[in-house]
Amino acid sequence: MKVERDKVVLFHYRLRDEAGVEIEDSRGRAPLAILFGHGNIIRGLEQALAGRAAGDRFEVVVPPEQGYGARRADYTQRVPKKYFPASDHLRPGMAVTLATDHGPRTVTVLKVGSSVVDVDLNHPMAGKTLHFAIEITAVRDAEPEELAHGHVHGAGGHEH
Repeated sequence: MKVERDKVVLFHYRLRDEAGVEIEDSRGRAPLAILFGHGNIIRGLEQALAGRAAGDRFEVVVPPEQGYGARRADYTQRVPKKYFPASDHLRPGMAVTLATDHGPRTVTVLKVGSSVVDVDLNHPMAGKTLHFAIEITAVRDAEPEELAHGHVHGAGGHEH
């Protein structure tokens, strides 16, 4: 079965930066499961998966414009400390996830004040060229409920 819209794709990945430094490796845990064609992963990686099949192994280089976008120097915000869990432990350079009206968002702490925190809203991978090594472990038809919700349920996907 080929990777195409409305198929569930399970895959392992190893992510490295431009210098070859490993950022993340999915080995040792369940493969990532995505509903293909629904924007559940970055565009460049989704495009590289198209038309492939279970058992395929390949490498792909994803430039910033097909990944997390260009880094914006002015993309900062001052946020009240009350919105940060464990605000007493915040330190500049830490990546933290905030609950927003549009879902969770990862930000980087720039400065911690007595009542506010300055954060960088750029995704930590913004501006980076990403190097992936991929192994597709399975491709299957999506369940009707997965199609209705726009994401995979169960192992490697979203739990309700």
